[in-house]
Amino acid sequence: MNKKVYVLAIAAFVVGTVELILGGILDLIATDLHLTLAKAGYLISIFSLVYALSAPILLNMTARFERKKVYMCTLFVFLISNLISAFSANFYMLLAGRALGAATGSLIFVLSLTLAARIVEPQYKGRAVGIITMGGSASLILGVPIGIFVGNLAGWREVFMLIAILTAVVMVAIGIAMDRVQPIPAVPLKKQLTALWNPKMLAIHVTTLLVLAGHLTLYAYFTPFLQEALGASSTMVTFIYMMFGIAAVAGGGIGGILSDRLHPAKAIIIVLIPFIISMAVIPFSTGLPLIAFLILLSIWSALSWTVTPVQNSLIIKTSPSTAETLISTNSGIAHAGIALGTYIGGVVIDHSSIMYTGWVGSVLILMGLVSAVYAINRKEQTVQAVG
Repeated sequence: MNKKVYVLAIAAFVVGTVELILGGILDLIATDLHLTLAKAGYLISIFSLVYALSAPILLNMTARFERKKVYMCTLFVFLISNLISAFSANFYMLLAGRALGAATGSLIFVLSLTLAARIVEPQYKGRAVGIITMGGSASLILGVPIGIFVGNLAGWREVFMLIAILTAVVMVAIGIAMDRVQPIPAVPLKKQLTALWNPKMLAIHVTTLLVLAGHLTLYAYFTPFLQEALGASSTMVTFIYMMFGIAAVAGGGIGGILSDRLHPAKAIIIVLIPFIISMAVIPFSTGLPLIAFLILLSIWSALSWTVTPVQNSLIIKTSPSTAETLISTNSGIAHAGIALGTYIGGVVIDHSSIMYTGWVGSVLILMGLVSAVYAINRKEQTVQAVG
């Protein structure tokens, strides 16, 4: 398999860190900017909503330009967005920095996915997508724990400074290692929507929306959940995030392997059933011995990151000619799910208890399973963006 896939995964790692770090330092931001936890959670929701809207639009706008050049320019703006976040004087300036980071991050991640699938042989497409997903999930092992450590040691602003430095390093790595990549013909936005408007493809996207919403109902508030459920110290929280990240990386790889060895339609059912169970029992498990609770969290983490490569592989399998467009819309839908789940989690916390977020999330994932079953029982058809 083409080793340049791993270079693309580096960029996914940095984008993943920016996206996921908020869940680990949300309490620090809320305290410093005098926000409620639910209002601070809007920083996650807005990031995800902007990401969702930006991915297909920016992909279309930049489709006629050489891809390495687009990569480098986007990374530079991404760097600026993190500097804005680091020097934010108030909530709204931080919100603007996060929104700009979401827009540029969406393009970086979608390009990583689509280019990875283009530069490998057909039998490795699933694993290539899985490796990019592993790059994103690797941020949970290194990026998020280090970010939490830096946040508690020096402050949340320094976390964004560190990310800006990492982005500069990635720009150098991409500049040296990646060759120029010529664009493929652009598909107008109207035709992208035509390709999406198909019952099977819509059901795949609805599955992504509901599963990510269910996961984020708890995960967006994971740090305060651990503090309330376990009385976890900042050191324990950092350790748990690192363990969570190791499992997530494994999940991304497993998702790619399952997609190559099984049909992705079978793989998604195999993944979602235990995912629902693990999420539902987390609130019951806080009284278990710590090692048992950590094992359960690891299973939950691995399964959560297995979904993305399986869903993207299913899109490639179902509609190879419009895969780039549909992966971008699926990525956007995933972040709409993240925003929805963060909002629902905030509502649950405001009106009841953070301990109920796992149960509410499992119901949303169950609805995603129903949508997945509908999708795989539809007659398989290749979706074309006719023009």
